Amino acid sequence: MADEPLSASDFGTAFKGFLEQAASGVPTEEPIFVRRLRDHLGVDPAALPVVSQEFSITDRPNVQVALDAYLEGKGRSAEILGFVTPYGRLRGSSITDLLARTRGGFVGESSVQEGPVEYVHVDLGEGKSVMCIDTALVLVTSDNGPIALLISSGHEQGPFRGKIQLQAMAPERDLAERLLADLRIEVRQRNVYRGRVISLEQEQFGSVNVRFHELPKVDRQQIILPEGVLERVESHAIAFARHAERLRAAGRHLRRGLLLHGPPGTGKTMTAMYVVGSLPGRTVLLLTGGGLGLVEQSVAFARMLEPSMVVLEDVDLVAEERTRQHPGQNAVLFELLNQMDGLTEDADIIFLLTTNRPDLLEPALAARPGRIDQAVEVPLPDASCRHRLFDLYANGLELEVEDIGRLVDRTRGVSAAFIRELLRKAALFAADETENGITVLDRHLDEALHDLVIEGGELTKSLLGGAPSPVT
Repeated sequence: MADEPLSASDFGTAFKGFLEQAASGVPTEEPIFVRRLRDHLGVDPAALPVVSQEFSITDRPNVQVALDAYLEGKGRSAEILGFVTPYGRLRGSSITDLLARTRGGFVGESSVQEGPVEYVHVDLGEGKSVMCIDTALVLVTSDNGPIALLISSGHEQGPFRGKIQLQAMAPERDLAERLLADLRIEVRQRNVYRGRVISLEQEQFGSVNVRFHELPKVDRQQIILPEGVLERVESHAIAFARHAERLRAAGRHLRRGLLLHGPPGTGKTMTAMYVVGSLPGRTVLLLTGGGLGLVEQSVAFARMLEPSMVVLEDVDLVAEERTRQHPGQNAVLFELLNQMDGLTEDADIIFLLTTNRPDLLEPALAARPGRIDQAVEVPLPDASCRHRLFDLYANGLELEVEDIGRLVDRTRGVSAAFIRELLRKAALFAADETENGITVLDRHLDEALHDLVIEGGELTKSLLGGAPSPVT
């Protein structure tokens, strides 16, 4: 009689029995991290409590700098252990995962094994960077006793997404809690973003990244404005910062908003960069590009790192009157207003906004005290300013013109940006004629002005903030 074929169900039952029989003859391997923790702590780790602390993923470099500073303390040292599973790296892990037996492994095998320590390189701008532990177990030895610290980054789509999780374990719970408390203090005191120019950016899976910026140095002599304009800006921003402590002691509020408005190319951005450069040590948050959707987070950074400044250029693009917007377009405006209203009066935060179209601004933003309390017009340059602009932008050139006043008159109604481009183009025409040095003559300037006004057309004039009188 022929054997009947074995069904899938029967095969499964038989194979299960085989595995159980095989396992019964194989001694269960103690997970390696059970042994490592017991040897380090001197007690069974399964009987110890675990205390936790979470940080935002943006604090990754701060956590590393804080840990490095902590371990440099007298009588402290550490061994750093990496770990892997049979299926690769283990992210979003906990100390419980390291203590687990056979889960996910082969018969008698621990699911987690020692492996390489994983690091993440974080750029800090200005040629600086820090190598940060991504996932590792740190066995700390101190004069007060041994501590185990687990550092783990959450999965991009897991419960700890966008978080750095720290878990500490020690023979005495107070020792573990003290370690996390010390790290929290170090994170605040050694924050790598303090005093820097940064912006927040939304990344894939919703995580937030911090980008460092290095703004060009702008000297006061480079700001060409009518008399009294720059002085009003300095009074509201720079002088306030200089006397912050005395003003606070006298009960004066420090939170303030400054709006620079005027036609394109008149120097609003240059003025903003000058203000930033005149306030060393003040953290600057730029709201730009993808960061416009992160107003709440940016203002939270400003609160944490004050004294600080929040800079939003071309605010009219996100703060037009509600009647001119389509549904859903003014979410950034609402969030900006909410965040400005939510700050305490003694918060040393400057909101510096610029716009080409103040007439389009949300009335509540432009007029309500406590949001914007100083509006300064940055106008088109008058004759005196245009003369000074020619001197400024001719720096490095040999400027040989018969009558500079003629040029000043012919550029009536143009912006500072237009004059800068005029001299740049004239220098290019002059450079084509000589090999050594650049000497700009009247005809080079005439040719450059004709090229910008006539050949460039209305769009070029508009982009450069220029509406000069006809070329003669």
